[in-house]
Amino acid sequence: MIRLLTLPAGFILDLLMGDPRWLYHPVCLIGNLISILEKGIRKVFPKTDKGERAGGILEVVLVCFITFFIPYVVIHLLYKWNFWLGFALETFWCGQLLATKSLKVESMKVYDRLKNGTIEEARYAVSMITQALSEIGVTKAAVETVAENSSDGIIAPMLYMAIGGIPLMFLYKGINTMDSMLGYKNDKYLYFGRCAARLDDVANYIPARISGWLMALSTVFVGMDTKNAVKIYRRDRRNHASPNSAQTEAAMAGALDVQLAGNAYYFGKLYEKPTIGDPIRPVKIEDIPKANKLLYATCIVGAILFFGLSVLLKTVL
Repeated sequence: MIRLLTLPAGFILDLLMGDPRWLYHPVCLIGNLISILEKGIRKVFPKTDKGERAGGILEVVLVCFITFFIPYVVIHLLYKWNFWLGFALETFWCGQLLATKSLKVESMKVYDRLKNGTIEEARYAVSMITQALSEIGVTKAAVETVAENSSDGIIAPMLYMAIGGIPLMFLYKGINTMDSMLGYKNDKYLYFGRCAARLDDVANYIPARISGWLMALSTVFVGMDTKNAVKIYRRDRRNHASPNSAQTEAAMAGALDVQLAGNAYYFGKLYEKPTIGDPIRPVKIEDIPKANKLLYATCIVGAILFFGLSVLLKTVL
């Protein structure tokens, strides 16, 4: 039962430490693994649609196996050797694989540049320097990033750790990283990355919906518009090309009483997208710290909920 404390302890560690730049991150290792396997697989499989699709499936199988099996063996052997060393490593890994503080830090860089810098610096901070985004556009992009990543960066990993410990958490991060690297609909990855993208959709399907409801309900603790958050979540949670991305964006838009998403320019080309939320009031720079406030409330409630889930599963099973 003591081992179950690695989840709340890891979450607290993430809040305190975040992702220091001097500390090598496990996701970087996973990313290197994905790149190495892709290069090797592409040399073996024919460059046809069928060959690309088969190669992509093999990539997914290998990455899933490795990202689950290696942490499982390491943590299992360490616990057998010394319980507290195993506990320390599992807690440390949990803290590394969560992104609560880093998400806040990165979004607040955008806020700082909007308040004290230039619009060009703000665009760069939000990784949209190639877009001619206005101040409102940059603010919306930052708020949307906080909302969307609250699910796949924090809530989903916590859920999977509550169910299956650190190996399942690593497996999820492997799936999520594959989607980030391979899940593009371009000539290079249309077929090779299809399996990775579909698996990520499946892995995030339940966590995204849990995240949306948690975010809507967590408005109670931060004094935001709970009624509108629930309303917009239920109405606009499907207003995105991805089956999962709009879940938390809808809850966030409703909580802030603003309208997110909508048409956007990428590399000079207009992409028409549905809006999320109602423009009850205009988007303001201060919505970035408000979004982070709701992010923290959502993640704290989630950590408590998933710790309870892990205790329940341990008791029943």
